[in-house]
Amino acid sequence: MNIREMKIEDYDKVYALWKTIKGFGIRSVDDSKEGIERFLKWNPGLSVVAEENGEIVGAILCGSDGRRGCLYHVCVHKDYRRQGIGKTMVVWCMEKLKELQINKVSLIAFTQNDIGNAFWKEIGWTKREDLNYYDFTLNEKNITAFIQ
Repeated sequence: MNIREMKIEDYDKVYALWKTIKGFGIRSVDDSKEGIERFLKWNPGLSVVAEENGEIVGAILCGSDGRRGCLYHVCVHKDYRRQGIGKTMVVWCMEKLKELQINKVSLIAFTQNDIGNAFWKEIGWTKREDLNYYDFTLNEKNITAFIQ
């Protein structure tokens, strides 16, 4: 298993992986090739992929606003789960964020994502009960499609 920095050249394989993840939300603008390229340029060296035999079997988009890190689209192909790949990628991202002196990392998991929520609990992340999450859509063309 090779864990390495995600490059824009990985986009087609990463997108294909996303399409296999049941319940995964893919946004029309943010998750387009142009959107991911913009994200990777804004957050150089922070996102990661897991490769096995030339195939992408895991991926995380990782970013920072200079104060807090955030993980997006954390996924491992169903055939490769429970092998430590997800945890290894998370630690990889957290080490990169620590190099930038980022002291806190957050993520969002859909409440119905039982597999994802169990993963985060298992590796020691804390579910926050003391805040509400809000968002505001600036681009109505950025539609989320959920993988069935």
